[in-house]
Amino acid sequence: MTQEITELLNSGYRYANSLTHHSAKAEDILQDAWVAVLHADGPKTKAYLFSAIRSRFINQYRRDQLVPIIPIDEMDNDHAAYDEKYFDHLEYAQLEKALESLRSLEREALFLAVVEGYTAEEISKLTDQPRGSVLSLLHRAKKKLRTHLTNLDKEALA
Repeated sequence: MTQEITELLNSGYRYANSLTHHSAKAEDILQDAWVAVLHADGPKTKAYLFSAIRSRFINQYRRDQLVPIIPIDEMDNDHAAYDEKYFDHLEYAQLEKALESLRSLEREALFLAVVEGYTAEEISKLTDQPRGSVLSLLHRAKKKLRTHLTNLDKEALA
C-alpha cells in the first residue's frame, strides 16, 4: 500500500471516529466506505472518501433510530465503568466525556476544523451545509466543550 493511501485511510479513520465516537463502528464505516470507493472506481481523494464515510454514518444513524441496539459489553457487566483501567488517563476520559456531550454534527464540524485544518468554507462544501451553519456548529461545540470541561475542573477542586 502506498504512503498516500495509508495516510488517506488514517485520515478517513479519524474522521469516522469523530462521527461515531466508537472505534469499532469507525472501522466498519471506513471499511464500507473504502470498498464503495474502490467498487465505484472513484477518485481516491480525501473529499470523496469523507463523503462516502459521512453517507454511511448517516445511514447507520437512521437504522439505529429504527432498531435500538444494546452492546453486549453493556449488558454483561454493570461494573465495567468502575474498572481501574478506565481511570488510567483521567484527562483523556474527561475529554472523551466532553466530546460525547456534543451532537454528531458538532463533533464532525469540530473534527474537520481542528484536526483536519479545514476552513468553515471548506467544511460547508464537504458537508453540503451553509457556511453560517458550520460556523454556528463550531461555536456551539466549542462553547459546550468549554462549559463541560470547566464544570469538571470545578468538581475536581471541590
